[in-house]
Amino acid sequence: MANIEKRTNDDGSTSYRVKIRLKGHTPESATFERLTDAREWAKKTEADMKAGRHFGISKRHTLAELLDRYEASKDCRELKSLEQVKIRLKWWRAQHGDSLLSNMTPDVIAKARDALKATPKQRGGGVRSDADVNRTLAALSSACGFAVKELGWLERNPLERVSKGTESKGRVRFLDDAELARFLKACRESSNASLYLAVVLSLTTGGRQSEVMGLRWPQIDLKRRTAMLGDTKNGDARVLPLSGEVIGLLQERAKVRSLTDDRLFPPTAAAKKAEYLDLRQPFAAALKVAEVEDFHWHDLRHTAASYLAMAGTSPLEIAKILGHRTMAMVARYSHLSPDRVIALGDLLAERMGMGVA
Repeated sequence: MANIEKRTNDDGSTSYRVKIRLKGHTPESATFERLTDAREWAKKTEADMKAGRHFGISKRHTLAELLDRYEASKDCRELKSLEQVKIRLKWWRAQHGDSLLSNMTPDVIAKARDALKATPKQRGGGVRSDADVNRTLAALSSACGFAVKELGWLERNPLERVSKGTESKGRVRFLDDAELARFLKACRESSNASLYLAVVLSLTTGGRQSEVMGLRWPQIDLKRRTAMLGDTKNGDARVLPLSGEVIGLLQERAKVRSLTDDRLFPPTAAAKKAEYLDLRQPFAAALKVAEVEDFHWHDLRHTAASYLAMAGTSPLEIAKILGHRTMAMVARYSHLSPDRVIALGDLLAERMGMGVA
């Protein structure tokens, strides 16, 4: 029996989703702009299914066709990780682009997953991580979800029945007190005038590299000691706190700021297309001078979070400062605040009248 559902699209237009379910047949669905087309398709398809002449819409479209439609859609174009998603979809296109959607079964996708896992990374070689494989599966899942919800080419997302690899809980590398002192000294003495400010901003705000390095002067309010972030990684607006030595450093930098470029860290004239100043070389040089090993720029963010945890800051407060949407991202720092956990236990016992006499 056919069921027609009227839907309102994001752009305000109207479409009609048809679903046909007949006993003994695979459910079929399709979306149309006109109600008359939806009714005609439903009537013909239902008759063909009963007569054994219908082979399913998923058998009339290839994976390449789906990827073309998905990449051209608003859902895909507005992704913050668009370029990475396209690279991952390109892999699926090369492996199974000519395959009919009906043939993209969980078993086929699982075999492709295992083949990808066994393939060395293009850059530098080495074993491909579960996280990398999972992101490639996620890209295909988004396309298949689009086929289900918007196109009606699939009744169900086959990725729902494909298991993913177990990812690590995340790297937690932070500077201990001795490393921090040596590294800050090396940054302060660096020949690059921007390195020390960028590092101190990262350490005291916990901001991501792109957030800190992409700051513009209109975002900074020295009186309120805040830096307003608009377009963050997870899409939420967030405020970075400006405190301590950062205030003086920003005041000094404001005296020599460019009149034609409002970026706090404008790129060099030779890198016109860059979003901000490239500090990779002076950063690496400072690490070498400070004798700090196995440390990346993102670890400055881990350092900020770790010191907050050791100071007894609650996970909820850390999540708010760092801009994490879920507490799972903050859980990695929980082992750094045992004294705080003990203090909370003592407080609970005291409130219940069970404190140490």
